[in-house]
Amino acid sequence: MIPTLIDCDPGIDDSVAIFFALGSGVLDVRAITAVSGNLTSNICAQNACRILDLANRRDIPVAAGPMKPLVRPYPRDPFSHGSDGLGELNLPEPSREPDGVFAPDLIIREANRHNGELVILALGPLTNIALALIKDPLLPRKVKRLIIIGGSYGFQSNGSTRATGDNPASEWNIYVDPEAAKLVFEAGFNLSAVGLDVATHPSIELSKEHRATLLGSANAQSEFLLGVVDFVEKRGFRSYCGLIDSLAVATAIDSSVLRYEAVAVAIETQSSLSLGQTIVDRRDHFRWSNLPIVDAASEVDAQRFFELLIASITSPVRTDTEN
Repeated sequence: MIPTLIDCDPGIDDSVAIFFALGSGVLDVRAITAVSGNLTSNICAQNACRILDLANRRDIPVAAGPMKPLVRPYPRDPFSHGSDGLGELNLPEPSREPDGVFAPDLIIREANRHNGELVILALGPLTNIALALIKDPLLPRKVKRLIIIGGSYGFQSNGSTRATGDNPASEWNIYVDPEAAKLVFEAGFNLSAVGLDVATHPSIELSKEHRATLLGSANAQSEFLLGVVDFVEKRGFRSYCGLIDSLAVATAIDSSVLRYEAVAVAIETQSSLSLGQTIVDRRDHFRWSNLPIVDAASEVDAQRFFELLIASITSPVRTDTEN
């Protein structure tokens, strides 16, 4: 199995992604770190503990990062995940508190422990990753792959029409902490960026057949996903809103789910109109040579994605003693 750390801000789609990873049979989730994004990191860490309780995985450490981005105030989220951050599904209080370790320190610890084999799924803003990088500049060499949910790279029109940041041009995770994103993009990680181009693609919608399969499984994960979908659809959104972060899990499990293209990317950190925009330099001439080159997802195999997701979500919940 692949040693994996999930850095996230649960959040409805983060929570679905955690269930997906835990049930995959491929990813060995070693730790979860919480970042301020959909909610502040203290609430996100508590929510991660709630999800792990439902999955019977209280053995996985959970650590919280800072309450705000690197240099900016914590922003207002234009898309609400509900007052509890979990789609108003009234999950029980967590059975434990998050671990006392600081999230960036836990990231460094797991990277050192797994000797270049750790895969990090960064499902929220990149504050924790950036702080870990500042503390350990060699971190990119110690991480096998960093897969982020972030940005939009101009491959599909829905990357613009379904933009999630609090301005016309940005995606939420990058918008929250663009300075952190800039540090991480430029650090030399083996970085795969899953942007809105694929994560909000019209093909990423639960079908009637998918819903029937989830309903028939009658387990906690399936009930949660169906509850999330009901929450977003009652507010006028589509089911993809609960599935965005699961694309990072899917591509970590099976490389065929997403097709990538290498692009030169700049992160906008100044303009209020486009703060957090991932700007791709595609010019034939005069292209800036100092921009980081990252692999950005350009196409998605939705059928394969749902095969993996539904199989994982409907799998029986394992107990702590089985892991």
